[in-house]
Amino acid sequence: MRRAVFFTVFPSIMLPMFMSSVDQTIVATALPAIAAELGDVERVSWVVVAYLVANTIAAPVYGRLGDVLGRKRMLFVALGMSMLGSVLCTLSGSMLMLTFARIIQGFGGGGLMTMAQALIGEAIPPRERGRYQAYLAATFVTSSTFGPVAGGYLTQHLGWRAVFAVSLMVGCAAMGLATRLTPRPPAGGRLQFDVWGTIFFASFVAPALLALQGFHHLNAAALPGIALLLGLALVALIMLLRQEKRAPAPLLPLNLLRQPGIWRTNAMAACIGAAMVSMISFLPMYLQVVRGITPSETGFLMLPMTVGIGFGAMFTGRLISATGRTTLFPRIGLPITASSFAALAFLAPHLTIAQLPWAFALISFSMGSGMPVVQMTVQTVAGPKFLGAASASVQLARSIGAAFGTALVGAVLFALLALRDTDIASQFADLVQRGPTILATLTEARRAEVQQEISAAFSGAFLTMSGLITVALAFAWWIPVRRI
Repeated sequence: MRRAVFFTVFPSIMLPMFMSSVDQTIVATALPAIAAELGDVERVSWVVVAYLVANTIAAPVYGRLGDVLGRKRMLFVALGMSMLGSVLCTLSGSMLMLTFARIIQGFGGGGLMTMAQALIGEAIPPRERGRYQAYLAATFVTSSTFGPVAGGYLTQHLGWRAVFAVSLMVGCAAMGLATRLTPRPPAGGRLQFDVWGTIFFASFVAPALLALQGFHHLNAAALPGIALLLGLALVALIMLLRQEKRAPAPLLPLNLLRQPGIWRTNAMAACIGAAMVSMISFLPMYLQVVRGITPSETGFLMLPMTVGIGFGAMFTGRLISATGRTTLFPRIGLPITASSFAALAFLAPHLTIAQLPWAFALISFSMGSGMPVVQMTVQTVAGPKFLGAASASVQLARSIGAAFGTALVGAVLFALLALRDTDIASQFADLVQRGPTILATLTEARRAEVQQEISAAFSGAFLTMSGLITVALAFAWWIPVRRI
């Protein structure tokens, strides 16, 4: 029976989640080709930011609607929205149209991620969810690695539009598999949708994420704009909290989110997501600029990292299903992660290229210990009635955490570079894009100096990641739900 449930539920949920995650990452390597054909190079980052903002806004909306109207039904709505966005992306003839299409695609992607997590909670008993959450964590990490590789290959051989055409084909397969899910009666009742709450929530998320994106490059000229965005986000947050306290059916049920088992778990998820996404984002820069490794070699060196997170999550999920214990495992794994990041900050220059993948594997395997715990704990505390809202809160926490983490690590990296050598700091973007090519044109002495300065700045970045994991560990000790 367990095997039958697995082959019915997991593929039907895994593919939509894979689709949502790939849509976030597959476009990254296609951005130069998109800018070359459509122009508006200064707006090319909108293609990524638009999806991120729409994805984050959509999560609680789908969570609320799924709890009332049925989660399987809303999964099909999300698939349809995502596929419509993929079609419009393929047909886009301008950067503005492509950005609009990515917003639609993001609204679908946010629903796919939320509904996949909620459907696991709906169909699987609590003790068995650890196993499935581990599989989903492995799916997410695998897709995060697969996306840039597939995007680069498709762009080079078939053009950037093929990137979105592939998403459309994956969506058709996901539609077919989703029909196998057993429909379950929704909570029902009269639908009371919190329109003003949604408006205020969108007004908070959009400027907050844009401000965090601006922090990636510590540029003094951009600080007034960032301050304005943060001010708008703060005002919208105050209005959102006032609205959610008095709304009869709030978009974000504050009474639910105030429970210690939920908000502390989400805080741990945000910190882990911050460190994980920062590591995935900045390690390729380190390998290509400091070590002079080509992009294709970088992918192979990072493979143990992505595999390690998946295996760590699966191993932890099986232990949770066998023992019922939850927070015990991140309390053991996260200290190893934090210590390994700190050791990497000081020992990375002394490690050979052959030794680095082993360090990445240890960090990622121990980090995976926290991933299955989050959804299991939040869904258990929320109960069947609020599975959608609880799952959406985890996705929101991870999105905000990832944006904050990359902004913080990027700010530390660029600040240290600017303090050590302003010339290198100003050329860092070119070094990242064409690292081995530019380094080959420098004299041996200057190349060694550049790599040494950047390596020292990355030591600060690794220490920042260690700090994020340390905060996550503190929340792991503070979570009241310790056994399921």
